[in-house]
Amino acid sequence: MSKPGKLTAEQILARLVAFDTVSRNSNRACIDFIRDYLDGFGIKSDIIASDDGQKACLWATVGSGEAGVALAGHTDVVPVDGQSWNSDPFTLTERDGKLHARGSADMKGFIACALAFVPEFLAAKQGCFHLAFTSDEETDMSGAVRLTDYLAAKDIHPRWFWVGEPTGLQIVNEHKGVAAFRTHVTGVSGHSGQPDKGLNAISIAGDFMEIVEQAARVRKEKPFSPSRFDPPYTTFNLAKIAGGTADNIIAEHCELVWQVRAHPGESAATIAQQADGEAQKKFAKMLTAFAPQARIDTCTCFDIPPFLADADNEGERALKKRLGCDETHAVGFATEAGIFQKRGSAAVVCGPGSIEQAHQPNEFIDKKHIPACVDLMRAVLLSSDAL
Repeated sequence: MSKPGKLTAEQILARLVAFDTVSRNSNRACIDFIRDYLDGFGIKSDIIASDDGQKACLWATVGSGEAGVALAGHTDVVPVDGQSWNSDPFTLTERDGKLHARGSADMKGFIACALAFVPEFLAAKQGCFHLAFTSDEETDMSGAVRLTDYLAAKDIHPRWFWVGEPTGLQIVNEHKGVAAFRTHVTGVSGHSGQPDKGLNAISIAGDFMEIVEQAARVRKEKPFSPSRFDPPYTTFNLAKIAGGTADNIIAEHCELVWQVRAHPGESAATIAQQADGEAQKKFAKMLTAFAPQARIDTCTCFDIPPFLADADNEGERALKKRLGCDETHAVGFATEAGIFQKRGSAAVVCGPGSIEQAHQPNEFIDKKHIPACVDLMRAVLLSSDAL
């Protein structure tokens, strides 16, 4: 590897995207690269591994001190399966001033900027900042939970978390939460020629989906007003469904995974309880007739908290000052900022690239956003009022 000080943000980004850190895979090789890079500057990293050791988060302090700003980013990316790419998704490829690769925008670009800024910050000998890199943000955000648990156990309290999700370097201070639920219907199998002697789980699951879709329609017809969000109401997604064994067998099982992004003022957990309660009531006679086997079970896969605007947010003030603007935004996508905030830390979301490119084939980050992000880090982290 080249000497650490010789690596630009773009060079680091090329290294980072080369690691296939799709959430179903381990991110350890990527974390190890970051650890080794920091070690080249004499910076010790704390590795917070998952129970099986396949995933890891990294926490490191750059400079001297304890209560610096924490630059936070996730190292995992979404799959490329079924997408049509014009180049290798795990090789950084420049076309027309755009740097293409999976994770270039979401969100290894921000991580690369943070790492490239390390030697300049050390040379300035001015306080400290922290690096907080996680796993599993694209699934259940368990990495951020594990990291915050670690920090709490160590009694470490950064001044605020700078979450570098792609916002076009605009300030985001609010977003919806996101929760996923799994509804499993257990019916009674039998010969398809005698449907009355069985209970079709797929049929019941279809009716359950109608309950969810009706809940979505009600909210779309009565949006919150005023609202900072687009769309200004709670949204739903029927994400996955699986059931049945053969075309001549009454389906005994069917499983539905669905998602809720609750507008502030509503609770995803309450919505799920209401949907399940309506289903239990609607199918009570059927379930009783085929008891004890027949049932409907809904469980929570994850429930990620919303990120709420805070009138007294040090990070927001610092970014506004350095960007020279007072405008903030609310977004529909979720980030780890909600977890950091729920655990008692101030947070702000601001990073290079566009969320419009996230999860897309030929994902890219505008090449100009890389130095612009480093410039912003310099302006914020090397100012005496931010450290």
